[in-house]
Amino acid sequence: MSTALPLQQSEPARAKVVTVRVALVTGAAQGIGRAIALRLAADGLDICVADLPAKLDALNGLVEEIEALGRKAHPIATDVSKEAEVQAMVDATVSALGRLDVMVANAGVGSRAASILDADVAEWEKIWDVNIRGVIFCYKHAARQMVKQGDGGRIIGASSICGLRGFAGTGGYCISKAAVRSLTQTTALELREHRITVNAYAPGVIESEMAVSNEDDIGHPGSAFKKFFRLPDFRTGQPADVAAAVSFLAAEDTHFVTGQTIGVNDGMCLT
Repeated sequence: MSTALPLQQSEPARAKVVTVRVALVTGAAQGIGRAIALRLAADGLDICVADLPAKLDALNGLVEEIEALGRKAHPIATDVSKEAEVQAMVDATVSALGRLDVMVANAGVGSRAASILDADVAEWEKIWDVNIRGVIFCYKHAARQMVKQGDGGRIIGASSICGLRGFAGTGGYCISKAAVRSLTQTTALELREHRITVNAYAPGVIESEMAVSNEDDIGHPGSAFKKFFRLPDFRTGQPADVAAAVSFLAAEDTHFVTGQTIGVNDGMCLT
């Protein structure tokens, strides 16, 4: 006659620890950056929002909107063209929210139209300080933090249709956005072993503060841009359209996409 062995009691089920991902968005006070911050918050990330000190009031208002979505948020006043401030921005993000998983180097500036015949290189260098140096610093210090954490990550930069092809009269700006595309490719190759993807987005004409300042006399945002670029048949996009692309690139499932510059431009420029 066999004797039944007593059933072993299983250990109490351990609750799975869910780590909330943290994003840092530069140029977040308005336009595309603001839309990106709100979209990533809706996706469930906690958000640090950064912009120039003069835009701190707008950042504080954005923080309130993010917190209303049930996410944590923290504002940071930063000039991305200064490396020490970018390092401090990343440190402040980790201090406030515990880690850094997604860096969106969105901050950028435009330029006035000028032919190479009239190029003011000193003026172009002011654009490059933000659009190139600022992105380099964001990529560098975000990567260092993500490598230190050891959990991979997502680094995303702002390129443009002007980084995918040239447009007459916009040499200084096109150079800066092409540099972001090139930097994105090289950085992606360097960070693959750390499971950090690096991608960029290339907007067309987006209905933002920059586009509104270039509207025509009957109030069509972006119409002056489209006329200048000789692209009148293409639609003007919304900041949320760009934010949707960034949401895709920032997702944990998008681990197999790296080194890419994604066009968000209604087909203005095909890659």
